Amino acid sequence: MEICDCGRHEARRSGRRAFLGGTAAALGCAAVGGVMAPLPARAADPTVARTTFTPEQALSAMKEGNNTFKTEAPFRAVQGRERRLELARGQAPFCVLVGCSDSRVSPELLFGRGLGELFIIRNAGNTVDTAALGSIEYGVGVLGCPLIVVLGHEACGAVAAAVDVVEKNATFPGVIGEMIQPIIPAVLDARRASGGTLLHNSVVANAKRVATRLKTQSPVLQETMRSGKLKVVPAHYDFDDGHVDFFEE
Repeated sequence: MEICDCGRHEARRSGRRAFLGGTAAALGCAAVGGVMAPLPARAADPTVARTTFTPEQALSAMKEGNNTFKTEAPFRAVQGRERRLELARGQAPFCVLVGCSDSRVSPELLFGRGLGELFIIRNAGNTVDTAALGSIEYGVGVLGCPLIVVLGHEACGAVAAAVDVVEKNATFPGVIGEMIQPIIPAVLDARRASGGTLLHNSVVANAKRVATRLKTQSPVLQETMRSGKLKVVPAHYDFDDGHVDFFEE
């Protein structure tokens, strides 16, 4: 909400209270004794200023951080005692990072970031279920992140499993099969691609499909995008050279 300077801070407080009240279930309120407990005030302390980055500035910072990582240039992530004390008041990250659980894909390292800069949602195959979507909406709608990066990566095991389902009719124990079902449409799309391996193309297609879903199926994100305050970008990380490709529209 944009109003005159004299009422801006109060408007932000009111807007955040309204957002939390209207989306409590989706954004992770805890059930205590059958009653929905409100989110901790510290999570979105109105006295903690949101990032001032535009979507373009946030994306530039991610690219710069990755360049530092892949060239092994020295950098100093902000993570000392003073930073911890500052973050105890609240958080103001500048990017929501939707990534894979793979141990080789650590977002803060890949993008040269420190404490409190990335709001990270990770699961195998960087898919988005209800809990993940609620977390993403929280990062944008409450914390004010201007950028969402959906990061796929080389040789993703979850995507490889989905490829095996499509190509070999493979089955997997427990709920692994259910977990990879959302990736199968990406594999089917990737089969029509020319050049590259099916696995690589499927990883890229999966990241793009997740990004498209976020752009088209979340009213919270759509509203923020219409105002020009949010960009959603799929990306791919390569193990060998440490490079992240961003697929901007």
